Amino acid sequence: MTTTALNLNPPPWPHCAVGAGPDDPVGCRGVIVDPYDACLAHLPDASRATYLAGLAPDTEVNHSGTTFTGDLLHRLLDALQDPNSGQRLVSHARFEAATFSDTADFRQVTFGHVWFDDAVFSGEALFRGASFAGSAGFRRTTFAASAGFSTAVFSSAADFSGAVFRLDARFDNATFTDAVFIGAAFSGDAWFGAATFSHDVRFNQATFAEANFRSAVFSGNAGFDRVEFAGKAIFDSAAFSGSVNLRKAVFSSDADFGEARFAGDVRFHSATLSGSADFHSVKFSGDAWFVGVTFSGSACFNLVTLLGSARFDATTFSSPAAFHRTSFSSSAHFLGAVFSDSADFSGTVFYAEAHFRKTTFSNSAAFGAATFSTSAFFSGATFETLSQLGPLACKGELDLSGARFNGPVTIEAASAFFVCNRTRWDSTATLRLRYATLDLTDAVIESPLSVATRLSAFTYDRRPIDESGLAGLDPSARITSLSGVDAAHLALTDIDLSGCQLTGTFHLDQLRLEGRCAFAAAPTGLHRHGVLPVRWTQRRTLAEEHHWRAATGSTGWTPAPSGTFPEQPAALAPVYRQLRKSFEDAKNEPDAADFYYGEMEMRRHDGDRPRSERALLTLYWAVSGYGLRASRALVCLLGAMAATILITTLWGIPGEHSRAVTTGHLTEQKISLTTDNPAPVNPSGPLRSRLTSQRWEKSMRIVVNSVVFRSSDQNLTTIGTYTEMASRLTEPALLALAVLAVRGRVRR
Repeated sequence: MTTTALNLNPPPWPHCAVGAGPDDPVGCRGVIVDPYDACLAHLPDASRATYLAGLAPDTEVNHSGTTFTGDLLHRLLDALQDPNSGQRLVSHARFEAATFSDTADFRQVTFGHVWFDDAVFSGEALFRGASFAGSAGFRRTTFAASAGFSTAVFSSAADFSGAVFRLDARFDNATFTDAVFIGAAFSGDAWFGAATFSHDVRFNQATFAEANFRSAVFSGNAGFDRVEFAGKAIFDSAAFSGSVNLRKAVFSSDADFGEARFAGDVRFHSATLSGSADFHSVKFSGDAWFVGVTFSGSACFNLVTLLGSARFDATTFSSPAAFHRTSFSSSAHFLGAVFSDSADFSGTVFYAEAHFRKTTFSNSAAFGAATFSTSAFFSGATFETLSQLGPLACKGELDLSGARFNGPVTIEAASAFFVCNRTRWDSTATLRLRYATLDLTDAVIESPLSVATRLSAFTYDRRPIDESGLAGLDPSARITSLSGVDAAHLALTDIDLSGCQLTGTFHLDQLRLEGRCAFAAAPTGLHRHGVLPVRWTQRRTLAEEHHWRAATGSTGWTPAPSGTFPEQPAALAPVYRQLRKSFEDAKNEPDAADFYYGEMEMRRHDGDRPRSERALLTLYWAVSGYGLRASRALVCLLGAMAATILITTLWGIPGEHSRAVTTGHLTEQKISLTTDNPAPVNPSGPLRSRLTSQRWEKSMRIVVNSVVFRSSDQNLTTIGTYTEMASRLTEPALLALAVLAVRGRVRR
């Protein structure tokens, strides 16, 4: 109905009107040939011959609306032939709304300015080898049969906006300057293989059945926004020098961009690729943005080089996605991307930051031998069935904060920093790390989690992965924080815990420590505490104790990181207690002793405890190091013995006149003896005179008996008696503490 209404409207030029009648009041729409009253098709033969004879190559012709048969077109082009070169020259022609009922043969014709807007080619349209020196207008032109523009040269603007190609359209090896195909419809195969677009080209909103742009050269910007490819779209080996826009493009079948070259920025925003998408060996020199793209078929980006930023934010990969040995020279963004099938990043190199925040990996994700030269962020990512992550190498920070692993997984990584804040493991997991400083703050561990140092270099496919970016660093793994972690399912092997924050860890007593797990050591040598010189007892300590002692003015201890406040002894004592229990449950009594010592130290320095308890703990610490320092107990024992000997020698053994006197009485044949034991008399005379070998030997026997808790049965002065009593209480206790300390160190 619309077409009928349009046909009833007369054209904007004086028209022939042949055949007008009630049903068609317009009649023939061909423009009247001046000075005649009919169009070229309806001129009498004599008038037509006269008109054609008067034409020259530089004649401006206007045959808009005219219906051309093959013969009429041939006669017109012959009339415009250059008599010298034999070349058909059409310098300025209008064929707007013309109808070419037969084959329209414009092969090798040279055009100046020509317009075929709204024309209809009912037969073949042959423009092979044609040359368009000026503007070429084909807007809304209909090609009912095949259209051939192979090797055609468009030196100026070529406008095919709204053109309809019902069968094949061949533009292979054609050369365009400014080309516009906005809204064009290609119902057959569209061939642009090896075509050259010297300036900008726009295919926005065009529709293709199948399109072939193999080896095409786009020197300017290329616009394919909202283009629809119903069949295959082939762009392999194409070269794009300017920006390329494929926003909201729809590829209903396969798309092949293999080995294409993009020198400018590329935008695939919200594009849909229903078939397989092949980008293997493509080079993107500018930014490559695939934001919001849907890949329903497989997506192949193997061996791709991306020199600019790459964005795959909110992109959906419904089938396998391969980025094997791809090179990202600038930042790579996969924020919110969804990989429903396998994702292969093996051997991929990220020279700048890689962002996989909130990405979903529903199937396997291969990052074997992947290398991150700076940092990789997987925060908030979800790994639903991933069984292996890595081995990979990351020179900077590997961030898995907030990530979730729904199934059993093994993570192998060589990374300077490994952040797992709020990471959740719903099933068993194994972390094998090299060089890594691991932060497990608030991690959720539902099943056994093993964290171990990998002593040898990682290998992938029997070859060592590239760890050169971490050369010179300590290959052992270390943990900086377990705060907020439930350690009931946690096992650590060969992990450095010297800087680990353990306060706030749950079920620390169930933590399993295997291999060589190092804790922070107390400072060695002579240091200062306030104004007093001190020498600290060698033992394993918590990092938090280092921070607290450094804050109290003790030198040699590691201060707390900037912006943090050291924990107080009241908070550290339970941590030491739980660690001690963990070692004791593992039958490791000698190593548990250090944590018992730390627990007692924190209790002794806890200002909230009663003074009497702290005083008792101070005495316990001073005389035996809480029953763990045999040397200190032995020194105190020897000191107590020396003091006892000296006091007994000087004041404890009575003087000579205090000896017992026995008297006898003879009555008839009976003798009665009476022994008089006088009260012991304190020795008199100078102190030096009391230091005799006889008195020293007696004092020595008294002390030895006291140590083994036996009475010497020696008469002593009052001072000596009390000294012996004190000796029998303290010295056996000191001996017992020394024995206990030795036992604690050698006990299995």
